[in-house]
Amino acid sequence: MANVKVYDMTGKETGSMELDDNVFGIKVNEHLIHMAVTQYLADNRQGTQKAKTRSEVSGGGRKPWRQKGTGHARQGSTRSPQWRHGGVVFAPVPRDYSFKLNKKEKRIALKSALTSRVEAEKLIVLDDLKLEGIKTKEMKKVLDALKVDKALLVLDSLDRNVILSARNLPKVATAQANSINTYDIMKYSTVVATKAAVEKIQEVYA
Repeated sequence: MANVKVYDMTGKETGSMELDDNVFGIKVNEHLIHMAVTQYLADNRQGTQKAKTRSEVSGGGRKPWRQKGTGHARQGSTRSPQWRHGGVVFAPVPRDYSFKLNKKEKRIALKSALTSRVEAEKLIVLDDLKLEGIKTKEMKKVLDALKVDKALLVLDSLDRNVILSARNLPKVATAQANSINTYDIMKYSTVVATKAAVEKIQEVYA
């Protein structure tokens, strides 16, 4: 089992924690990580773009000039793609970009992402993360003490003070232990999790 150091909010080491190899010590599957990230981004695409083809643009029913003898190239319609106000050749149409990734693959991708953070020593465990009020300055002070710039804060439960304090930091996001996803873990260079959140992750995904 991997061992990680546990810190307090001032950045001082307070102990260590053993991680479950079934969650934080599996063989990293880069292909499934890529697939999970691609699926996450695809699910967020609206797919509402639309342009008209030559059959949908109004006008152009009459041949603009006779076939031969004018000196011009032959033309059949003023709504052909090469004409101004003509249709688009391969026009985009509304579509659904999402695709299916089965539960087992998603689970392995998530565990692979978590393992990659442990291997890169980019998982920081806090004994607790509590703020007395909504203060972005206080949250920044905690992250500076941990020497972290771009981070995903993983909490074991909904903590309004922490979430709202981190919201104004452009390189910081928050998530709950039971709703983390592969995309966020890979997007943020460091995962900062409370000890209770790590235990919950191991309980849910082991």
